[in-house]
Amino acid sequence: MKLFENFLHNILNSKFKKFMVIFLIIASFFASVMMIPSNMVLARMLPGKSANTYSIYVDTPVGSSIEQTAKIAKCVTGYLKKESEIINIQTYLGLGSPLDYAGLVKGSAFKNGENVAEIVINLSDKHHRDEPSFLMVQRLRPVLQKNCASLLANTNIKMIEQPSGPPTLASIVVELYGKNDETLRTLSKEIAELLKNTDGLVDVDIMNDEIYQKFQLIVNKEKILRSGLSIKQLNQILYLGFEGMTIAVKNSENSPEQIPIFLGLSDETKRVDNFSKEELQNKLSSLKLMNPKGMMIPLNELVTIEEISSKPMIMTKNLRKMTNILAETDMVSQVYPLLEARDSIKENLSHKYDIENSYLFDYTLTDKKTGEIFELVWDGEMKVSLDTFKELGVAFISALILIFLLLVIYYKSFVLSGMVLLGSFLSIIGVIVGHYVMDIFTPQTFFLTATSLIGFIALMGISSRNSLLLIDFTISLITDSKVPKRKAIAIATATRAKPILLTGAAIILASTLLAGDPVFGGLGVALIFGTIAAVIVSLIFIPVLMDNSKIMELENLTKLKN
Repeated sequence: MKLFENFLHNILNSKFKKFMVIFLIIASFFASVMMIPSNMVLARMLPGKSANTYSIYVDTPVGSSIEQTAKIAKCVTGYLKKESEIINIQTYLGLGSPLDYAGLVKGSAFKNGENVAEIVINLSDKHHRDEPSFLMVQRLRPVLQKNCASLLANTNIKMIEQPSGPPTLASIVVELYGKNDETLRTLSKEIAELLKNTDGLVDVDIMNDEIYQKFQLIVNKEKILRSGLSIKQLNQILYLGFEGMTIAVKNSENSPEQIPIFLGLSDETKRVDNFSKEELQNKLSSLKLMNPKGMMIPLNELVTIEEISSKPMIMTKNLRKMTNILAETDMVSQVYPLLEARDSIKENLSHKYDIENSYLFDYTLTDKKTGEIFELVWDGEMKVSLDTFKELGVAFISALILIFLLLVIYYKSFVLSGMVLLGSFLSIIGVIVGHYVMDIFTPQTFFLTATSLIGFIALMGISSRNSLLLIDFTISLITDSKVPKRKAIAIATATRAKPILLTGAAIILASTLLAGDPVFGGLGVALIFGTIAAVIVSLIFIPVLMDNSKIMELENLTKLKN
């Protein structure tokens, strides 16, 4: 430690060396902070989570048959069977899978219809796999969308991972509010197209029903009465022919209850090959009912066929009409695609709408022709991330203020308190640089996460302790032993260096267990590299600040103690 004492004493006796120390620390601080806006270090609430399962949602256009949906699902499972790490595949046609963590918010249990399917995949244990599940999803997504979604126009195949944090509808959700259903639908499609063209966004979807054409059978009550038939008979033959129904029951000594006998036409018989009124009439003419006189009357004589548009579901929130546009992020933070999409919306829609900023990233759009007002609100995991970072920022500022006030009470000096606080804050250099270094050596992006900020807040107390040790010992040497200021600073720093280094080594060794965790890795890296930066700042930068501080003179310290 004598060598370190002489080294530090030489720095304190040279104005140039002290200037260089201050310059290098300040330059390192600004260089590290600029890594965030320059995208050298990317921020995200939580990194990807490697799980043993994930799901695939298949949404064919509304009005598609179960056979068309099954064809898409079969194509998807065909590619999945080629993956050696997949051990189980279960396909649910026309409904969602039993409720899981991801489906809790995404509404998997409420799926119902011939145009939907869900495929659940179970993987081998994550501890025995080289490829994490989120990288497998990223690799398979473009393959499935290119080769399977293209089999039927407007088919949407979405990869659903188990969330590493709070479950949300999607990484980015655009809530679009308006009063007119038609204009709301048109604008949502325009925004969805812009999101599809945004780098980093995948699985873009609109949460509303598509409007499609269908046929409605209108009962001719007069003809039914004249034929001697009833509407009930007509309904029964239609259900029997196209849906199937229970027509009788069977008793069995092996079953405590009656066994229903279900009757329906074969798939080939009840299928209509072409979407045309003539085709449906021919099909109805082959179904006949016998009246009380024994005459066989075809169904097309009893009904009128009319082509109509479907009635889509109306979505509301807080008693206001709205629709959701969903998008997932492809291994990137939610903030950067959001900013790009936000600029794209303003650039491409400004010729039709007057666009004004509202709350934070939200927009208010006013149609230039009709004056109709739309509100665009950003939600989803992105909003959770912003809220989390905002709350952590408030916690960090609160910690700074409390530490500063306690130090002012203890030292009765704003200068010494500010010195300690500045040394603590500079540990952020190590936090940011540590994430940059880890990003170089990891196969996927190593994000600055919420747990990283928690580690930085924890470092504030550790760094403050190091500075307190040096300042207290230096004050004691100057006032009690009458040691010259620079000599006292060098002796105090060299003496306290060993416990400071041992404390830092203990924190670093304990944090290595966290560094490899997929969720708390940011906390571990922040503690490891932040501690290294805090030790360097405490042992070199703080002594230089003390030497430049007039309050460290003997007469001022004596007054301070009295």
